[in-house]
Amino acid sequence: MRTSSVERTTRETSVSVSVNLDGSGAAEIETPVRFLSHMLTSLSTHSMIDIRLKATGDLKHHIMEDAALCLGRAIRDALGEGAPITRFGFATVPMDCSLASCAVDLGGRPYHVVNLGLSGPTLEDAAAEDLTHFFESLATSLHANIHVKVHYGSNDHHRAEAAFKALALSLRQAVSADPRRRGVPSSKGVI
Repeated sequence: MRTSSVERTTRETSVSVSVNLDGSGAAEIETPVRFLSHMLTSLSTHSMIDIRLKATGDLKHHIMEDAALCLGRAIRDALGEGAPITRFGFATVPMDCSLASCAVDLGGRPYHVVNLGLSGPTLEDAAAEDLTHFFESLATSLHANIHVKVHYGSNDHHRAEAAFKALALSLRQAVSADPRRRGVPSSKGVI
């Protein structure tokens, strides 16, 4: 079974995460940032990755950053050697007035391009820049390419939610086993 647990305690935060890549999308999310909790629940639901995450800390920025770092590491650890995953995933998701696309490569090279196009400095109880930083931190700790773009939308909540759902569907595809694949999905022989 492809599962992993990660715990991280610093002077700023305490985060524990467990994931099951072969789950049913069950989410148990507990953070003081309500919008982050909502987005992580959506991520779990649509990726079909069971995510249990609890995070506390001093500042919302630190909580969101460390939650992303721990979640990325847990998913990476659950992937093991990466055989025989699909590796790549992509999706375009509508959310009422908004449309977002995401592409993911789990090939071991961290990189991110994030364009959420949020119009305000805050979104519910989260800073808009912290939502962008969540995607960046996830890409870094997951050792993944994550490119996400919100094409349009007049409501910031829907823009962000479309982006998280596009990420979820991209991850669902990328972590899925490829029944035709023998070994890792890389011409180099390693991820």
